[in-house]
Amino acid sequence: MIKRHRPQIATRKQPQQARSAELVEAILQAAAQVLAEEGATRFTTGRVAEKAGVSVGSLYQYFPNKAAILFRLQSDEWKETAGMLCRILENESKPPLDRLRELVHAFLRSECEEARMRVALNDAAPLYRDAPEAKQARATSDRAFEAFMRDLLPTASVDTRAVAADLITSTFSAVGSRFSETPRTQNEIKVYADAMADMFSAYVKDLGRH
Repeated sequence: MIKRHRPQIATRKQPQQARSAELVEAILQAAAQVLAEEGATRFTTGRVAEKAGVSVGSLYQYFPNKAAILFRLQSDEWKETAGMLCRILENESKPPLDRLRELVHAFLRSECEEARMRVALNDAAPLYRDAPEAKQARATSDRAFEAFMRDLLPTASVDTRAVAADLITSTFSAVGSRFSETPRTQNEIKVYADAMADMFSAYVKDLGRH
C-alpha cells in the first residue's frame, strides 16, 4: 500500500520578539490578500513573500511550505469562529432559542463578509483537512455546540439531540455557503437570518413537544 505524503503544516518556529511577530503578521496578511484576490491555484510562497515585501528565505523561517500558511489562515479563522460561537452559545443570561437566533445572524454575517477567503480556503482544504491539527482545531466548537444542545433540548434523548445538532450544523454550512456566493446587503442578511432562525425554532419546539 502506497502512503500519501502529507505536507508539513506546523510552523517551523514561533516568533519570540516583537519584530519577528510583526514579520509573521505581515506574511499572514499578505497571504490572505493573495488568496482572496488570486485564489488557491495561484497561491505560492513566492507570491506571498513578494506581496509581504520579504524574502522567501525569511518566510521559510516560519512556514515550511504553502500548506503551512494556508493551515495557519484556516486555523485562525476556526479560532475566531469558535470564539464567536462559544460567546453566544455559552451566554446563559439568554434563553437557548434566543442564543440560537443570535448565532444564525452572526454566522450568516460572517459567511458573507469572508466569502472570498472561505471559498479559496475550501479549494485548498485537501492540503490539510485530514490532519490531526485540523481535527483538534474544530473540537472546541463541537464541544460548545454539544453543551448548547443539552440546554436547547433538555428532555430529549441523546440520539435526538445528536440528529438535531447534525441537521442544524449541516444546514448552517450548506445554506451559509450558498447564500454568501452572491454579495448581500445587511438587510438581505437580516431577512434571511430571521427566516432561517424561525425555521430552526419551529423544528426545536416541535421536538420539545414530542
